[in-house]
Amino acid sequence: MAKQDLIVLALNDLPVTDLMERALRASEFEVVIVRDRAGLDRSIQEAIPALMIIGEKFSEESGLVVSTSILERFPTMPILLFAVKDVPGLARDVLKAGLSGYLAAPLKIDDITEEVKRTLHRARNLGDWVRREVKRTTASLEQKAKISEAERVKLEAIIANIQDGVIVLDETHHILLVNQMVYDVFHLEGIPILGKYVKDVIPNADLSALIDRARDGALKYHEINFDDGRVFNAQYTPIARIGSAVTMQDISYLKEIDRLKNDFIHTVSHDLRSPLTAILGYTELVERTGSLNESQHEFLGRLQLSVQHMTGLVNELLDLGRLEAGFDTRREHVQLGNILKYSLDVFDNQIKKKNIKLISEVAAELPPLRANPIRIRQMIDNLVGNAIKYTPQHGKIKVSFSAQENQIVFRVEDSGPGIPPEEQNRVFDKFFRASNRPSGVEGTGLGLAIVKSIVQSHQGRVWVESKVGVGSSFIVLLPATD
Repeated sequence: MAKQDLIVLALNDLPVTDLMERALRASEFEVVIVRDRAGLDRSIQEAIPALMIIGEKFSEESGLVVSTSILERFPTMPILLFAVKDVPGLARDVLKAGLSGYLAAPLKIDDITEEVKRTLHRARNLGDWVRREVKRTTASLEQKAKISEAERVKLEAIIANIQDGVIVLDETHHILLVNQMVYDVFHLEGIPILGKYVKDVIPNADLSALIDRARDGALKYHEINFDDGRVFNAQYTPIARIGSAVTMQDISYLKEIDRLKNDFIHTVSHDLRSPLTAILGYTELVERTGSLNESQHEFLGRLQLSVQHMTGLVNELLDLGRLEAGFDTRREHVQLGNILKYSLDVFDNQIKKKNIKLISEVAAELPPLRANPIRIRQMIDNLVGNAIKYTPQHGKIKVSFSAQENQIVFRVEDSGPGIPPEEQNRVFDKFFRASNRPSGVEGTGLGLAIVKSIVQSHQGRVWVESKVGVGSSFIVLLPATD
């Protein structure tokens, strides 16, 4: 025999109570009548009813208030409100409180049973729908979990076999994940490192410097060197809600290619000096061997200029090679104001010839710089010479030295053609010259490369700020001497 649905009648002593009980029992429902709030709570605890009918006034309380408190505990409980009289706004209040419906006097037996059966049918349909949705959602989540697990395994396989080193850190720089490449590079096989602070388990000075430098954000270029000659380029990338990732690419072969290229340039440049000197010497002797006509004089002059140009190029290549090789070790206290004055005196004729307005500013009490005075003079000459070369007639140049905290700032501003934005990051490359340079302006493309090497050898920085048609500013930052 099927179990009967339990109906709870929470009604005060009303004549309709007996009518409801008889009608519901006749329809094969189990009925329980409660007269107060305590009895109602006890009845719910003993067995959760299939439906409840609550009077609009029950045990000195509002039936709507009692129903609301029950629905807070059992949100899907079907509840009908019984009202002595159907008044305007009753249906609205019932729906607003979340009840399933209401009954209002006068009532017939059929009215009671039909409304109860309709409410139970609607509740069962809702319950079936909820169960189907839960089952569907659960199946979907299980399927997604399977897919996520497969994707996780695939991702781990990719990271484990990638040829670049990968280190994933949390927000406090404790290791979350590393791939096999990292174990091999740092010789960590058999050492438990997951969950450990990266500096404690990977005691590499360059990696520690990368972590320290990356406090302000992402880093694209940072070299990690090893005693066996290997060099890796490392990048640091913050990852939201996780921490950060460090990736490492082996660039040892690129470093070797660069070394071979520099050795080749240095060797060729050195070997070219002797024949160039000989050519220049013989061109000077030609004039002494006899008289020359006008054309011969002109051709000889052009030959001498070409040889001098090639000699200058060779000397610059040799200078660059010595700087990049680290041979520039001379250091002494340098008064920058004096060096700037000597440099501007050399360019005085060129400045007057082009009617350039020159502004020179040197801050009072500028701290001394511990540097190689010859290289600093070379740096100033190259930057000021470029400014004069590219500034048109009646243009303007400003050269200044100033102090900023513990740094010395050297700035050269010109009113030349400027540098296109897409070329500004290449102006310090060897042999590079801007595409919009004026015709007739000669150069080797090595001057700014030498400037950059000089600045870097003094632990400084150099960069350019430029706008096409307005001019360029070259800024050098050098650490001051305490």
